[in-house]
Amino acid sequence: MRKIQIQILFIFLAGTFISFAQQPQKPNAVEIYNQIKKLNFLGSVLYLAAHPDDENTRLISYLANDVNARTGYLSLTRGDGGQNLIGPQLRELLGVIRTQELIEARKIDGGEQFFSRANDFGYSKNPDETLKIWDKDKVLSDVVWTIRKFQPDVIINRFDHRSPGTTHGHHTSSAMLSVESFNLTNDPKIYPEQLKYVKPWQVKRQFFNTSWWFYGSQEKFDAASKSNFTKLETGVYYTGIGKSNQEIAALSRSRHQSQGFGSTGARGNETEYLELINGDSPKDRDQLFDGIDTTWNRIKNGKPVGELISKIIAKYDFSNPSASIPDLIKAYTMIESLEDDHWKSLKSSAIKNIIASCSGLYLEAATSEQEATPGSTVKLSLEAINRCAVEMELTSVTTLPDHKNTIQNSILKNNADLKTTLQLQLPNTIEYTQPYWLKEKASVGMYTVSNQENIGIPDIIREVKVIFNVKINGVEIPFERIVVYKYNDGVKGEMYNFLDIVPEATTSILEKVLIFKDTKSKMVPVKVRAGKDDIKGNVQLELPKDWLVSPKQIPFALEKKGMEQTFYFEVTAPVHPEEAVAKSIVTIENQRFDKDVTIIDYSHITKQMVLKSAESKCLRIDLKTSGNAIGYIMGAGDEVPESLTQMGYKVTILKPEEITPEKLDSFNAVITGVRAYNTVNALANKQKILFDFVKSGKNMIVQYNTYGRTVTDQIAPYPLKISNDRVTEENAKITFLAPNHPVLNTPNKISTKDFEGWTQEQGLYYPDQYDPAFTPILSSHDKGESPKNGALLVAPYGKGYYIYTGLSFFRELPEGVAGAYRLLSNIISLKQPIEAPKQELKK
Repeated sequence: MRKIQIQILFIFLAGTFISFAQQPQKPNAVEIYNQIKKLNFLGSVLYLAAHPDDENTRLISYLANDVNARTGYLSLTRGDGGQNLIGPQLRELLGVIRTQELIEARKIDGGEQFFSRANDFGYSKNPDETLKIWDKDKVLSDVVWTIRKFQPDVIINRFDHRSPGTTHGHHTSSAMLSVESFNLTNDPKIYPEQLKYVKPWQVKRQFFNTSWWFYGSQEKFDAASKSNFTKLETGVYYTGIGKSNQEIAALSRSRHQSQGFGSTGARGNETEYLELINGDSPKDRDQLFDGIDTTWNRIKNGKPVGELISKIIAKYDFSNPSASIPDLIKAYTMIESLEDDHWKSLKSSAIKNIIASCSGLYLEAATSEQEATPGSTVKLSLEAINRCAVEMELTSVTTLPDHKNTIQNSILKNNADLKTTLQLQLPNTIEYTQPYWLKEKASVGMYTVSNQENIGIPDIIREVKVIFNVKINGVEIPFERIVVYKYNDGVKGEMYNFLDIVPEATTSILEKVLIFKDTKSKMVPVKVRAGKDDIKGNVQLELPKDWLVSPKQIPFALEKKGMEQTFYFEVTAPVHPEEAVAKSIVTIENQRFDKDVTIIDYSHITKQMVLKSAESKCLRIDLKTSGNAIGYIMGAGDEVPESLTQMGYKVTILKPEEITPEKLDSFNAVITGVRAYNTVNALANKQKILFDFVKSGKNMIVQYNTYGRTVTDQIAPYPLKISNDRVTEENAKITFLAPNHPVLNTPNKISTKDFEGWTQEQGLYYPDQYDPAFTPILSSHDKGESPKNGALLVAPYGKGYYIYTGLSFFRELPEGVAGAYRLLSNIISLKQPIEAPKQELKK
C-alpha cells in the first residue's frame, strides 16, 4: 500500500478554531445565529466554472454569508490534468486531492460543491478542442442536471462565453455550456430521463463575473463604462467572527494547496462586477435577487414558517441558544408538513442541525477499526449527550445499510453522557469505499457514472451510517451520522477518519512500469495485504504467453488484518520489443481479488482510499544507457526518480543543503524535478556549484518551470527566458531541427516513432528566447499555430552539457511511454561537447 503523508494544519469555518478535516462541527453561538438567519432566506445562486481554483471565493463567501443565499459552485472537472505541488500524485489521484480541497474550501466560505463527469485532460487552447475531447452532450446534460437539482434563481459564470481562444479552452467551454443550458433546463423534452428524479427549472437571470483580467489591465477596466453592470460591495466585515469577507475568502482559497494558491487576506472596500447575459435585469441593478421572492412566501403555506423564524431571530439569546429550541421544534414540524419537496428537504436538514447546535446535542457513531470487509461485523460505540435543560429522549437507533432498528428509550438528561455499543452486520453486497467516479472505465475526456442520481455528488458515497431518533419536546427527529473511525494521537490528540470498506485482500505490483532492456530475467515484487484476519490463498502474476513467469502461483497465509507480505516472480521478456500489462491476482476460496489500494493522506483534506486494478506496464524496449549515478533534486513532486531506477540508474535524491561540490562529484548527471526553480528557494544560492559541476564535464538536466515565478533569474549558465509556449496535442508532428546532434543518435537512434503514444501533452512552458550557445533540437506545434522550438535545448558549458527541457517526461515516464525513456537516456548520456553554432538570439 502506498501512503503519502504531509502534516499541515488548516483553519476550519473561517478560522474560528484549528481542526482536522474529519472532525465534527461544533458551532458557537454567533455561528448558530447566522445559520438561523440563513434559514429565513429562500434564494439560490450557482457559480459555474471549469476547474478547482477557478471559483471566486470572495463572491461565494459574500453570497453565502452576507446575502445568506444558498450558494453552490459547479466545477465541470475535478482538476485531474493539473500539476501537483505537494506530492507525486497526478491524473485521477490528483483529481481526488483537488476534489477534497474544494470540499474543504466550501466548508470555510459556506458554499456547496458540485461536479460534472468531465475529465480534465490538461491544457486546451480553444473550446472546439475541449468539446471534442469531452462528450459535449454528456457534459451539457450534467449542467442541466445540476441546475434542475439545485434550482438556482441566479447563475454566475466565471468566464466569458464570447471570447474563445483568449483563455483555457475548458474555461470558455464552461461558460458556453452554461449559456446554452439557460433555455434548456425548463424544457421537459431536453434530457427527459432526468425527470424521473428532478423537475424542469427556469433560472431567472444569468451573469458573467467580469473583472479587469478580461479587459487586459486594471487601467482599461477602470476606464470602461460600468453602467450596465450589477455591482456588489463584497468588502464586508463580519463583526460576529471578527473577519472580513476577503479574509474568509483567502482562507478558502488557501485550501488549494496542491496548486500553490495560498492567499493572504485583505480588508476594506471591494466591488465585484456582474454583466447580465440572460434573463430579466434587476430593477435595482445592485441587488442580485431584486424582483425574486426569497422569503418563505415563495412556497405554499410557507408564510407562517417565515414569521416564526423571524421571531426566533429577534428573540435569539447569544448566552443561551437553547432558549430557541421550543420555537425551532415548532418550525421543524411546520416545515415537515409543507408540500414543496425541494425547500422542505433543504430547510428540514438545516433546522435539524440548528436544533442540535442550540442544545449542544452531540451524537456520534464510532469504530475502533478503520477498515472492514463486506459481510463482516463492525462494533459501534455510540455516544449521545444533551447539554441543555430541554427534555430529550433517545428513542431508538437505526443502522445503515442493514436498516436494523434498536430500541433505546433512554432519557438524555442535561450533560449526562449516554454511551452504548452495537453490532452492525455489513451485507456481502456493500460497495468498497472509493471515489465513485473512478469505479467504471473512463475515457480521456469523460468519467463514467452510470447511476444518474450520483452525477454531481462531490464526495465519496459512504453507506455505513447510524440514525439517532431523538424525541425533543415530544417531537421525534432523526439525526443521521456517518460512522467514523476515531482514535487518539499522542501528539495531535483526538483524530477522526471514516470507516472504509475494503476487499478481503488487496495486491500490488510494486513497480508500476517495468523496463526490460534485454531478455535477462527480472525479479518482480508483488505485495499482498490482508483486509481481515486469517486469510489463505494464492497470488499469481498474469502476463501474455510470450512473457515467461515463474512460478505460476505462490501460496500465502496472513494471520492478522493489515499484515502484508511481498512475493517475487521471475519474469523473462520476449526477444523483440513489446508492451504488455502485468496483472497481480489473489485467489481466496475461488474468489478473485485484483485491486491495488492507494492511500492519500494529507492533513488538510480527508484521508482518501483509491482502488485501481493491480497492474503494471511491462516494456521490452530497445534501450541503451550510459553513465550510472544520478543526483535528483525534487521540485513540486514527480515520479521520475522511480523511472530512472527502472532504467538501471542509481538515483540519489538530493536535498538543497546536500548540493556541495564534494557531494556532486560522484554523479554523472544532476536532474532537477518539475518546477524545482519555482518551489525550492535554496536553489538560488546553489547555481554556481551546479554550473561548476557542468563545467567539470558532467550533465545538468532541468525539467520544466513555470513562466515568471522562478527563485532566480539565472536558471541556466546562459541567458534563457521561459514563456507560456506549450504543445498540448500530444501527437503533434515532430520535426528534428538538429538531426545529427548526439542527443538524437547516441546511444539510441531517436525517430519520430519515439513520440508516438505520448499522453496529455508533448510539453509545456518552453523557452522562447535563449542564447546562441543553445541548440534547439525539436520543433512542433498545435494546429494552426507557429512552430515552437524550445522543447529541448542543449548547450555545451565547459566540458559538460546544460540541458533545458519542457517535454512532459514527468507524465510520459510513469505512463510507460517507451520513446520518452529512450530520449531521456540520450540526454543523460551526452558526452564530448560539440561547438555551438553561431547565431543570433533566438525567438
